[in-house]
Amino acid sequence: MKWVLFDYGEVLCHAQPEEDRTRLAEAAGIDAGAFWEGYWRHRLEFDRGTLTPRQYWSLVLGRRAAEAEAARLVELDVRSWSHANPDSVAVMEELAADGRAVALLSNAPMCVAEGVERLPWIRTMPARFYSARLGLVKPDTEIYLRVADELGCGPGEVVFVDDRLANVEGAERAGMAAVHFRDAGALRADLEAVLDRPSR
Repeated sequence: MKWVLFDYGEVLCHAQPEEDRTRLAEAAGIDAGAFWEGYWRHRLEFDRGTLTPRQYWSLVLGRRAAEAEAARLVELDVRSWSHANPDSVAVMEELAADGRAVALLSNAPMCVAEGVERLPWIRTMPARFYSARLGLVKPDTEIYLRVADELGCGPGEVVFVDDRLANVEGAERAGMAAVHFRDAGALRADLEAVLDRPSR
């Protein structure tokens, strides 16, 4: 049986809404452009688990963040990534109801992973992997191989879904089939085509 391995951000959840982005930048108290440049420049190491929340937000702010300030930014950040895409979630739940094995692989720092784990529908996926827990990030080949090993299968038995082409290509380099997510309607059709193929 093939596993369907879903990304989280901008696949099962929506991109950060503008109002949440505004709240984050305002809480930071710095220019929004500088805030988002720092947010993304240091994000992969935060996702990898090599930075604590306070270290990460200090780098984003360009100064040492107070403990309460970092906690507030974590709260807002987690909230910004908590808006489910109901259409994509429905596709995932349909697969699970049909007996397909479904799992999650997300680049996420521990604080965001903990927020995702509180979402009621996430339990539909019995296997959930977060980069900070693995100490690895997409699109590095090693993370896909590690997840396949944890799932007890070969990479060729996994279909990976992600909105970022770099991550899709990383999965393919690791030997997985992969689907580039565009929207839920296209995802349903793309998965039907891929899941009908024999495993490599």
